[in-house]
Amino acid sequence: MRISTLQGDITRLAMDAIVNAANRTLLGGGGVDGAIHRAAGPELLAECRAIGGCPTGEARITRGYGLPARYVIHAVGPVWQGGTAGEDDLLASAYRHSLLLAQAHDIARIAFPAISTGIYGFPAERAARIAVAAILDHAAGLEVILVGFDAGSHATLRQAVDEARR
Repeated sequence: MRISTLQGDITRLAMDAIVNAANRTLLGGGGVDGAIHRAAGPELLAECRAIGGCPTGEARITRGYGLPARYVIHAVGPVWQGGTAGEDDLLASAYRHSLLLAQAHDIARIAFPAISTGIYGFPAERAARIAVAAILDHAAGLEVILVGFDAGSHATLRQAVDEARR
């Protein structure tokens, strides 16, 4: 297993799969979710409609359509409610479910955004530590890239990876 970080636009990565920080409807939204849907094209929305949604803490897989990635794994993270509503476990579960789907579909290279840290309000440093721990526990044999869209989110992800390696 190899884990690294990158600052950039996840929709431009030529990977086996990219992960979408999706909402429960899977029908697109703001942030990375909207960007992935726009870049993939209308076929992605049609396939997501056919799936019929996804519970928080789980993930679903679709084709990548107009993206350079073959697949999109739609992971539904929790909305932050102060940390007392099982948010940590739900976030770890979203990463775990994504990795299980990757392994089931013979995906070797996968890129993750910082799930739940945008409009869902999950504290970025806490989310990064949870993401790295889940990846280290469940990503055997995979190459994983954590993608921060801007310098601040990238630095947070990089710090979590560096701390885990100590």
